[in-house]
Parts: sequence; structure tokens; C-alpha cells
Amino acid sequence: MGQVFHLLLENLLSESEHVSRIVFARDQVTPPQFSYQVNFPRVELVLSGEYPNLLESEDKSINEVILRPGEVLYVPPNSWNKPNWDTDCSVLSLLFGKRQLGFSLVGKAKNQPGFYDVQKHSIQTRTGHSIDHMLNALNMLPKESVQSPMDGYLLKALMSYCQTMLAAPAVGTRNRVEDLYQGICIYIQENFHRPITRETIAARFNITPNHLSRLFRQQGHMRMADYITWVRVDRAKFMLKRYDFRLGEVATRCGFQDVNYFYRVFKAKTGMTPSEYRGID
Repeated sequence: MGQVFHLLLENLLSESEHVSRIVFARDQVTPPQFSYQVNFPRVELVLSGEYPNLLESEDKSINEVILRPGEVLYVPPNSWNKPNWDTDCSVLSLLFGKRQLGFSLVGKAKNQPGFYDVQKHSIQTRTGHSIDHMLNALNMLPKESVQSPMDGYLLKALMSYCQTMLAAPAVGTRNRVEDLYQGICIYIQENFHRPITRETIAARFNITPNHLSRLFRQQGHMRMADYITWVRVDRAKFMLKRYDFRLGEVATRCGFQDVNYFYRVFKAKTGMTPSEYRGID
């Protein structure tokens, strides 16, 4: 699977001079419900079609931006975007988790409920290397009055680094099973706000639900359901401190369908109620 993404990046790098626009996501206003918002950087490269997104503008308004082939969306940590998937498009995503580098290729046809040609891959991230400095520089660029041509140079360097990582031998004793596990963890971190279940996750990764449960027992330090809860509670902590949402809104945005259940789970995991947590300095 890594070879697919290696070839995609090779083709994109050979045409990198044709990148016409790099759009930066922001987080100064409250994101719309069901926006994508995670604590690691993301790059979304449009390969074909049109890829509309709700994004925050420099004047702090929220507008739809339509990205086309040759255009790129960069999302710094905790910034947000809300894609509209009711179009014909193909998008390559690079996801820079703390321990994983994730790759995702997704195709969508207009008026079709599901995605097609979904391919995912994950490899271990090296910390303390040049990738950290590239990402830090890209994270800071939205605050600069002039972003071009630095944004293009940094994007090309980042893509080259990802391609090199894909071609490098596996680190240590990592294998396909561990890469699959890490890829699923990234998927959960991206989609914690949605009604994800063991069955839906297994279907997305073309494995059986029993295989998925076994994978978490073997590779993880907790059950899959506990990991989903941990991710949701962690994002609830962020939202309680960052926004003035009511508790019901926090619960919904973090994937909890019942506010009372959210209240109980949050207190069980943190020792505090959501209101108490919001009130501490």
C-alpha cells in the first residue's frame, strides 16, 4: 500500500511547480458543527474534481472555498475545515500525528452516499527531525502578511520528506499489523465526532469486526471502545477551555449522543464534571 502513496507523491512532486494555490485553515472563530478539527497538522491535496470547504477567512468570517486540482489545503493543529463531499472529487490527505504519519486517498462521486477508492496507510513518524521544523514553519505562515513563495517551498519539502519516509525501511520491529493499528488510531482521531462503531471502522479498513477487536487487544493499551472514549474526552477538554459551548453542544461535537452519558463518562475519566473542568485555571 505504501507504494501507491509513494507513486502519488512522486507524480505530484514532478508537477509541484503547477501548484496554483495553498489555502490555510484557521481557528479564531467557532467552527461549524461536524467540522474536522484535530490536534495535529493535515495537508489535503486535490487530485481531481472540486473540493468545497467551509473555512475561516482572514476577516474571521466563514465562507465556502472551492479547491480544484493543483490547489492545497493546509490545516494547522486545532484549526478546522468542513468539507462538502457532495461533489465529484479525489483528495490525497497527509496526516502528521504525534507518532504516526498517515496517508489517505479518498474519492467521492456527486449524489452518491458513500466514498469509493478509499485507501489508507500509516508509518511511524520520526520526531526531532527536519519534519518538525517544516511543520512549525507552515503552522506559523497564516500569521504572516506574505505567505508566497515560502508556502510552496515548504510544501514541496514536506512532500519530499513524506516520500522519503515511505521509501525508508521499516523502523525497528514494526510490521503491517502495527501500521494498520496506527492508521486506525488516526482515523478515530479524525472522526471522533461521528457515530463511529466497531462495524463501521472495520468496514472502512476492509477487516472484520473481530479482527479489529483482536488488533486493539494485541497492539493497544486499551480496548477500541475505550480508545474512542479517550479521544472524545480529550477533545471535550479542549472545547470546554476554547469555546463557550453549552455542555450539550460539547457532547454532540465530541460524538456523545446523550449529554447525561457524556457527563458521567467525563467525570469518570477526569474526576471532575465538565463544568468543574471548565472553571479551573
